[in-house]
Amino acid sequence: MSKILFVMTGVDHWTLADGTRHPTGFWAEEAVVPYEAFKAAGHEIVVATPGGVVPTVDKGSLAPEVNGGQEGADKVAAALDSMTEIGDPIRLEDVHLDDYAAVFYPGGHGPMEDLAVDATSGKLLVDALDSGKPLGVVCHAPAALLAARRSDGSNAFAGYEVAAFTNAEEAQAGFADRAKWLLQDRLTEAGVQVRVGEPWAPKVVVDRDLVTGQNPSSSAPVAAELLKKLA
Repeated sequence: MSKILFVMTGVDHWTLADGTRHPTGFWAEEAVVPYEAFKAAGHEIVVATPGGVVPTVDKGSLAPEVNGGQEGADKVAAALDSMTEIGDPIRLEDVHLDDYAAVFYPGGHGPMEDLAVDATSGKLLVDALDSGKPLGVVCHAPAALLAARRSDGSNAFAGYEVAAFTNAEEAQAGFADRAKWLLQDRLTEAGVQVRVGEPWAPKVVVDRDLVTGQNPSSSAPVAAELLKKLA
């Protein structure tokens, strides 16, 4: 079958408004659930990060309370351990888009720190959009869309409808008052139309070849929509 590119954050922190570093990385469920769905459908996964850094999991995403209990947490941790591709990423700078049938960005607060301002990732997103390849982005990973600029400075996703982690969810997570900026606000300022669902409930928006999800619980339906596009 075909190859799917996972573009993941390369940082282990998120710098807050007061300059403190909140430990983070990628959110486990948002990588594990789509990975398992894509693998079950017979696809190969390649992980890429800025500089080829091994991605860091947000330890908070392994807690029982965000995984439906200890059994769920153990399952996610075991699945993460089996994802050997995460331990051997390629450099984002070395990616050849033509090698992949689809591109997927899992979230976590990490993308707010690096992918939101990463020009290489931004160009990859513009190229993916222009190529017509299915593109999946979930939770905080739509921060990466902010770096997707065309030569005239406009955002390549302006006018697109997306789901992304909302101001309400950031407030409930305890970070809205501590963040330098909020994802929903920045996307809106860039001309991207954020369609807001209920906090923490699955919410997926499909606009042309772009499939976006609002939060961790949207990971499975985002993966399902991407697989439909690859069928």
